[in-house]
This record gives sequence, C-alpha cells and structure tokens, in this order.
Amino acid sequence: MIPAGGLALNPALVAADHAEIYARDGMVQIGDFLTPESAEWLASTLERATPWRLALSHQGRGQMLKAEAARTLGAAELQRRVAAASADAAKGFAFVYQAYPIISALLDGEDPGHPTHVLAEFFNSPTFLAFARAVTAEPNLTKIDAQATCFQPGNFLTLHDDTGDGERRAAYTLGLTREWRGDWGGQLLFHDASGDVLRGFKPRFNAWTVFRTPQLHSVSQVANYAAKPRLTVTGWLRDDPPHDPR
Repeated sequence: MIPAGGLALNPALVAADHAEIYARDGMVQIGDFLTPESAEWLASTLERATPWRLALSHQGRGQMLKAEAARTLGAAELQRRVAAASADAAKGFAFVYQAYPIISALLDGEDPGHPTHVLAEFFNSPTFLAFARAVTAEPNLTKIDAQATCFQPGNFLTLHDDTGDGERRAAYTLGLTREWRGDWGGQLLFHDASGDVLRGFKPRFNAWTVFRTPQLHSVSQVANYAAKPRLTVTGWLRDDPPHDPR
C-alpha cells in the first residue's frame, strides 16, 4: 500500500545545502532522499510489481520490448540482438537493460493504476519541482520525466552526454538498490573528454543523484556475479512546455 499521505521528500532536507555543491561540482548526491516509508514502498514496487521491458540499442536506434514482443521474437533472436548491442558498445553508444517507461505508459493509458504512476505525479508536484529548481538553480523547470530501470548481471549503458534537444537542464537517478557491493559494477560514472573517470557513485538505497547536462557519463556493466539487480528511477529535469509529450 502507498504510504498514508502519499510519497514525500525527507522533511529534514534543505535545498540550499545541496545547491551549493551542485553549483560547484555540476552534480550532487542526496542521501535519505524520500521518507523511509516512501522509499520502502517504491523499492518494493520495483522489486515485485513492475512489468519490465527489455531496453536495448538495435541498428543504431533504441527499442523497448514488452514481454509478449520478446516472446514472439524468440530466445535465439533476443540473444542475437543482445550480442549485437554488446558488439556496438565496443565502438560507441549502446545499452542493454530492463526498463519501464513510467511517463509514456501513463500518457498512453497503459497499465492503468500501476503504482509507479503515482511517482510521476509526485515528481511533477509543486513541492518536488520547487525543490528541484532550488537545488539546480534552474527556475524555469516545467516537468520531470521518469523511467524505472533494472540492470541485471551483464547489463550496461555506455558513454553519452544526455544532450537531447536543449530541453534537458539536468539528469537524475533515484537509487532504490539495497545493500550493493562496490565490486558488483553498475556505478554511475562521470568522464572527462580524455575518457578518464572523474567521479563515480555506486548504487545506493534512497539516494537522489542529480547532475547538469550535457555531461559525459555511463553506467558500468553489472558484474556476472552480482547477487541482485541494480534498481533505479531515472530521467531528466526539463524546461520544455509541461504538456508537450516529448
């Protein structure tokens, strides 16, 4: 059950404390981000009640396959596509992971009443938008989009900068992974133009990481021996018209 009163930020958070770090570094990670009840409910939803789709790069484009579409393709074709995406990763941008497109599913009327749709409403509430504007010093933010992600062993997201069409003022991840070990991979890594890693964050529970875009970053491949998936909600803080479905 959703917490009484709905999802909520940790009331002890002070946006100005984190805004100073964001202004200096172009990124900040905020721990204990949601109330404990909110974080537990959301993590349980991703762990047990989310209809994951296979997200992967294919022939230069991204695609997201529902379970029935994946079954129709068959195991051999899926393995071929995953192998092709892995080969593409050696040359440039590519990805393989599981995802659930919260915003587009909500707008398209899919999975009516799914618990994650509550999160879309929370992220776009006046309270949350005000907090995001204060941390990032982006007063013109109009909306926040979201997708849930699940990185299983072997999954990855290679180097990219989230440029978009100019509407993405910042990107974020909300970590919902419990008790992750540092050598399991899945780190959010930030890179300089030479390819060196400037900073990295391991998956953490109830931690919101927000960073200025464009900025080179990746998610390192999850180790084959990782004991659990990497669960997050990710998206962009945007300043395009709030009712634009892009």
